[in-house]
Amino acid sequence: MKIQNYVTLILVCFACFQISCAQDSAQPVYDVSAHYNKQEVDIPMRDGVTLHTTIYSPKDTSKKYPMIMQRTPYSSRPYGEGQFKSKIGPNEYMMKDGYIVVYQDVRGRWMSEGDYDNMRAYIPNKKKGQVDEASDTYDTIDWLVKNVDNNNGNVGTWGISYPGFYATYSLLDSHPALKAVSPQACIGDFFFDDFHHNGAYLLSYWRATAVFGYQTEPTTESWYDFPQLDTQDQYQFFLDNGPLSNLDEYYKEDNEFWTQLKEHPNYDEFWKSRGIIQHLKDIKPAVMTVGGLFDAEDLYGPYETYKNIEAKSDNFNIMVFGPWSHGDWARNKERQAIGNVYFGDNISDYYQKDLETPFFEHFLKNDGKGDVNLSEARIYDSGTKEWKSYDSWPPENATKKTMYLGSSQKLNSLPEATQETKFISDVNKPVPYSEDIKMVFTPRKYMTDDQRFAARRPDVLVFETPVMTEDMTLAGDILAKLQVATTGTAADWVVKVIDVYPADAKDTEETQDHLKMSNYHMMVRSEVLRGRFRNSFEQPEPFVPNQKTPVTIKLQDVHHTIKKGHKLQIQVQSTWFPYIDLNPQTYVDNIFEAKASDFKTQTHSVFGDSAIEFSILN
Repeated sequence: MKIQNYVTLILVCFACFQISCAQDSAQPVYDVSAHYNKQEVDIPMRDGVTLHTTIYSPKDTSKKYPMIMQRTPYSSRPYGEGQFKSKIGPNEYMMKDGYIVVYQDVRGRWMSEGDYDNMRAYIPNKKKGQVDEASDTYDTIDWLVKNVDNNNGNVGTWGISYPGFYATYSLLDSHPALKAVSPQACIGDFFFDDFHHNGAYLLSYWRATAVFGYQTEPTTESWYDFPQLDTQDQYQFFLDNGPLSNLDEYYKEDNEFWTQLKEHPNYDEFWKSRGIIQHLKDIKPAVMTVGGLFDAEDLYGPYETYKNIEAKSDNFNIMVFGPWSHGDWARNKERQAIGNVYFGDNISDYYQKDLETPFFEHFLKNDGKGDVNLSEARIYDSGTKEWKSYDSWPPENATKKTMYLGSSQKLNSLPEATQETKFISDVNKPVPYSEDIKMVFTPRKYMTDDQRFAARRPDVLVFETPVMTEDMTLAGDILAKLQVATTGTAADWVVKVIDVYPADAKDTEETQDHLKMSNYHMMVRSEVLRGRFRNSFEQPEPFVPNQKTPVTIKLQDVHHTIKKGHKLQIQVQSTWFPYIDLNPQTYVDNIFEAKASDFKTQTHSVFGDSAIEFSILN
């Protein structure tokens, strides 16, 4: 096996590894060391384990400051006296305003002691000696407010992606000093975020298993090695590799996470216990959940975090969603684009200056007193390309609109129960997720990618409206209520929502050289359901061959206007490779143990009473 240490890759792959420190423009550098003192301490937890913590304190000691903390498995480095981060805190405005900024290596990672547990389960009623990330956060805050000079007694937490999960975790059994929390691109449940989508394994994440699977001693050096593949063609590598069991060549039993993935193919107690959203009730600190409308990694988590807190708590709870991929809001790019689609200028700067900074300032510096001009739901319309504010999400005046997958590739207002459209799903030629498949951890740009290549394949079904005569704003979740059949006993089902641009659409500087925005098929939202989980994620079951069967897929919320002159299109397919692993299309108890002989080409059917239910803003 060829192995190479890709330290730089992990910095790119996991944007949450101090993504707030990214510098995208050649602006004058703010010298953190000129304005802040730095100290590194090992804070004892209630079980005696110490967690390595770095504290940046303003040199101006004439006043007291709130503390803002990030807990991370991706390192609090640089380590050592005189070694400073280039940027600290959630954004540059807060860094210059003055906060005590704290970074901590979580238990079992980098310079912290203890055992690492990937998505450590929360223990609601801890007994003596029991610890989790909530107790570690509580003990850390308790130590900080008692031992850090010039703090005003108020603490906030924030983080993007995995650090966002730890920010959410801080809400559980929260310390009285914790006043404001911003989970951003936060993982909510590992069976629906990151490594799984509705039970389908995200094969594109496979190389990241190296980061999460091994135990370490305290270290300042990266311990993980990414498998170096013999080709840069990710599609071909996984196709040639065959069944998932062949990947055991790269991760042995000492990789705990790879073993856990294989041993827990269903939504059992192992995964359920690692979910955090079900515990979000009676939350006290103020919360601002942040997400990207085109986040390929963590879209489920932010929405479910906001919605669960909103339903089960009586705190200050708001959400912000912009036209971003994973963590874009912490970068400072003038032109905001995802792949070929340009959304506008200085969108992240607006968020940092006018949303994030006021949120923390209000609750940490002003003790939550007075008014704060922040909407309940601040969300970008990715079709009209403008910010909108709502008093609730989904908006109260949103209504349901149902469209059916009819004959002649049409989206109809009435069902055609006898209509049946068939396609052959060839396990040897699965539908790629993009025309531009690279050896990357997260294929970010594919979230708005041109879908013409897929629409022109015989194994992708297309249904669309006529040219719109007026705008139609989608605002909320999308529910695909499919009626399907298969000649086999297993199948995945993928539904994509497409905005078809008019012929006179203009190119922008982001448009790839080989493309034109004329008739561009922009993917607005997509999701997969592993068909075995159509009735239960806990108890999978096979399809009965050739039997018409309902399959319902919940797509994550959107806020997108299909403009006058555009068309709304739905695509349905059964493979999405190698974003998700290949379904053998023959039922086996555990796909991680499937044999090459289990993989069979099958014929799938979609019936004309299949419906797509949208939330439409009136």
